[in-house]
Order: sequence, then structure tokens, then C-alpha cells
Amino acid sequence: MGIREYLLNRPLGFGTAPLGNMFRNIPDSEADATVEAAWAAGIRFFDTAPFYGAGLSEIRLGRELAKHSRSEYVLSSKVGRIILNEVEQDARTFGEKGNLFEHGKRNKVAYDYTEQGTTKSIEDSLYRLGVSHLDFIWIHDVARDFHGDNWVAAFETAHRGAMIALTKLRDQKVIKGWGLGVNQVEPCELLADMTQVRPDAFLLAGRYTLLDHARALERLMPTCVAKQIDIVVGGPYSSGVLAGGNHFEYAPAPPPILARVQKIKALCAIFAIPIKSAALHFSLAHPASAAVIPGASKPERIAEDQAAWKTRVPNEFWLELRAQKLVSPEAPLPVDQK
Repeated sequence: MGIREYLLNRPLGFGTAPLGNMFRNIPDSEADATVEAAWAAGIRFFDTAPFYGAGLSEIRLGRELAKHSRSEYVLSSKVGRIILNEVEQDARTFGEKGNLFEHGKRNKVAYDYTEQGTTKSIEDSLYRLGVSHLDFIWIHDVARDFHGDNWVAAFETAHRGAMIALTKLRDQKVIKGWGLGVNQVEPCELLADMTQVRPDAFLLAGRYTLLDHARALERLMPTCVAKQIDIVVGGPYSSGVLAGGNHFEYAPAPPPILARVQKIKALCAIFAIPIKSAALHFSLAHPASAAVIPGASKPERIAEDQAAWKTRVPNEFWLELRAQKLVSPEAPLPVDQK
């Protein structure tokens, strides 16, 4: 049934990967204040995952959400990895993103897309979060960026395991829905074309942003509209480079990307709008997009996101962005609400 109907016209959510000490060691007090600021700003959709700091993000998020009634917010987490009690002694190996959570908890992390592993992962997440249930569950990272050429095998394991388990939970109304949580378009296309199982939504990170959206526009977004599969846009700032940072795809941004960002920033300056406004409004303009979940690890970033979302972006900006070939001509442009 999708996710948008549960968001109560609040499409701006909070992606909590940074709370797992992504890129830096964040003090507990700063993490707590960030979640508190998100709640105070009216955010009621929170996304997390066991992978984010080997459970650290879930623990921190749950600690703050415990101050509120479970019925007041929508909560999603992910399956596909089990956090073990053993401590990791060696350097972590997570495909292309090996150093992503080097400041997180040191527990070993094991891939497990089986039905049993899915059940175990959910139970562990509920314990770390301290909640009675999850609303949406994403099958995490069944894609090339973590599994290389073996990603199809990982997908097939999830097809026989996690997808079956999550379909049962949805049919039993234990969860509201499920889908994939990935950084790649291909797995979503594959699942959207299948008839044996039906996802409710996809959490697609980094693939429908100002800097990267052409591939998603080819087939995935139109297919999702036709089949009423909602898209939750993760990473709308492309790992931070669209928000004043220097990361793109979780790594230092290459010169061509930095040059393109500068062109977008220059256009934003002409129209006196924050680049964050352009990023958020663009990602939500496609009819398949139900929500966008920027991440944050500082309270002031939450305020920036809220201000950016409320900023009016004139139609002329979008037309000039297209004229300068900074976005695909196929991308739906936001409509200025005067």
C-alpha cells in the first residue's frame, strides 16, 4: 500500500546513519540533541539500520524516541546484517564503503538475508530501539556496491528468505510494509518487475538527487508510479556535497562533481535560495517520491533542512537549471506554490 499514506503530509523525514558515527566520532549529547531537534521541528518519520555504527544509531535513536508515544511516529529499520557480540579486531570490509563507520561500535557484522536471519535482525533491532514494533523494513544493500558481481546471488538469497519473511509479517499486519534499502537502481528494477512478491516502497539512497538521477528516470521511477510503489529518497545531498560538505558517494568528491555543484550554487545565489532547498524540492518533485530523509548529526542541520524545505523556489530557477543542462530534461520539475 506504500508509505505516503502513513506520513500525514510530512514528507521530510530523518535519516539516522550519521548517528552511527558516520565519518566522525559524535558525542552522545550531540546525537541526542539532534534527534530532539528533529522531533521539535515536527519530523515524525525516522529511518535507521543495524549497519549504522553496528547498532549505535538504533540505540541512540531509540533512547530519544522513548520520550514519545510509539503511535506518534513512523519508524523504519533494515534487515540483511546481523550484529554479533564478537569484537572486530581487523579492519572492516564493506565493499566500496569500508571506512564508512570506522568510528562506530566495534562489533562484528555478518550478512544474513535468510528468513531466519531476517527474524533475528528484527528482534535485535526492536531490542536496541526499545520499541514494540517497526512500521517499514528495508532489505539492506543487496546491490553491487557491497557485493560486487555476487549481488544477484545476494538478491536471490533475499528473495527466498527475507522477502518471504517480510511478506508474511505484512500480511499478518505486524508491519505496514517492506522494500529494498539500497544505493543502486538495478535491484529495485529487478524486484519491481517480479510478480511472485510485491514490495510496498523502496528506500533509494543517492540515486534521485540533483547530481544523479538519469538512470532512475529511465525505468524505475515510471515503473514505481505505474505499480504504486513509493520511493523514499535517501541521501538527497549526495553524501554532503550538496550541503556544504566535500563527500560524494561517501568518498571525497571528484573535480567534475565539484564543478557541477559550483554551477548549481551560482544559480541558487542568483535566485537567493539555499542549495539545500533545490536539493530537497527536486527529489520530491517526481510523483513516485513519497518522502525524503536527509541525515544530520547536529541540531542546527535540522533547522537548516526545515528552512530549506519551507523556502519558496521560483519556477524560473528550475527552468534555468534545465536550460543549463544541470538536470535531465526528463526530470519532473517542482511547481512553485506562490
